[in-house]
Amino acid sequence: MSPNKSFENLLIREMQIRNYSPRTIDTYCKLLCNLEKEFGKLLYEITTEDFKSKLHFMITQKGASVSTVNQLISAFKIFYVAVCHREWEEFRVKRPRTEKKLPIVLSLEEVGRMISVTNNLKHKAILMLTYSAGLRRMEVLQIKPKDIDSQRMQVHVVQGKGKKDRYTILSQKTLETLREYYKAERPTKFLFEPAGHKGQPLWERSMEHIVKNSAKKAGIKKDVSFHTLRHCFATHLLEAGVNLRQIQQFMGHTSFKTTAVYLHVAHIKTNEFTSPLDKINLY
Repeated sequence: MSPNKSFENLLIREMQIRNYSPRTIDTYCKLLCNLEKEFGKLLYEITTEDFKSKLHFMITQKGASVSTVNQLISAFKIFYVAVCHREWEEFRVKRPRTEKKLPIVLSLEEVGRMISVTNNLKHKAILMLTYSAGLRRMEVLQIKPKDIDSQRMQVHVVQGKGKKDRYTILSQKTLETLREYYKAERPTKFLFEPAGHKGQPLWERSMEHIVKNSAKKAGIKKDVSFHTLRHCFATHLLEAGVNLRQIQQFMGHTSFKTTAVYLHVAHIKTNEFTSPLDKINLY
């Protein structure tokens, strides 16, 4: 067995013990294999300066995001600490500061235009379900017909990000469109399956294309991505008066801080509130 294969097996075992998702395991293994190839040396021979030069190149030359850089750091840390049994503090690599960017949010009218201009029934159902329930891309890809609970008007998200289950809102309008779509397509395993590939989930690239194509047809100039619909869901709920804790549950956020970012983009009508001073009897 080659040293490369040996480290990979140990790394996979460690991540499986930690109950990492197959997707994360695959991503981390690819990142570390590529790191070996780039330096032409085994992983345990890579020095702090080697690693820092790689991070510097990613940030300054490739324009890598903080999340991408952190993925590589997390992957290497598991290898360095769990496989090599070394102290991470000795490696002396710090994570980059978190970017404080506000999410792009569409208005209710813009979301409505996107849905209205989408003629393909499957694509329309995807847009409506994603926005109305605040789903992530992978959650839409993996959702099954049985996860749509029309009796309780809920969407059951099974093993979402962080391997967490949750329930979120099922819109009546979305339910009607889903029923129309289901009768026309008759998916066998996943709710949304590629044409001619029954039993398989849609491809991630297709999902992103659907959203961008609908935004373009609707004449929206903002940089819209699939995740934008999820941001819109949370922001519009907040603007409608739903409290942040409830939105946190719908979104499946572990940290309240993640949900609180929508306070910065929501348009809260201040004329609907009164100052607490006006409720005090002054003498």
